[in-house]
Amino acid sequence: MIGNITLAFLITGYAGLILPGCENGSVLTEKDAFIKSQALDDNTESGSINAQSLTDLAVLSEAFDHQYSNIQVRQTGTIIKILPDDTNGSRHQRFIVRLNSGPSVLIAHNIDLAPRVEGIKEGSTISFRGEYEWNSKGGVIHWTHHDPQGQHEHGWLIYDGRRYD
Repeated sequence: MIGNITLAFLITGYAGLILPGCENGSVLTEKDAFIKSQALDDNTESGSINAQSLTDLAVLSEAFDHQYSNIQVRQTGTIIKILPDDTNGSRHQRFIVRLNSGPSVLIAHNIDLAPRVEGIKEGSTISFRGEYEWNSKGGVIHWTHHDPQGQHEHGWLIYDGRRYD
């Protein structure tokens, strides 16, 4: 027979309630804890970015190695290939950026919601803030623009001193 105290713990645990003097907050998965640890402040209104505000390149490496997605990142790299726009559904300007540590990511910038980045050239530097999505080629950065519905973190691109969001 289950005692009253045991029954109270079972009901409380099942209902997700907190007992006085006990901690039973939500349990984070390894991926959730990793994503939460990468929260970013956005202070780049001036169209410039400093090295201290960049996402550690080890974070992107870990995201790639563990196939993590939905991670807000901020980084700078060199444009190594400009691709044709993706015109299926929302239009996206696309280019591949090599990060300083060597890996490359595809930037998919929604040009239905943000201005096209003008004058981009292979070999030039671009900074970005967006959401990393894993793929086998290195990953995709998207959400490099504002969210008109206000439900997603805003992103941006900075190229040649101009911010595109």
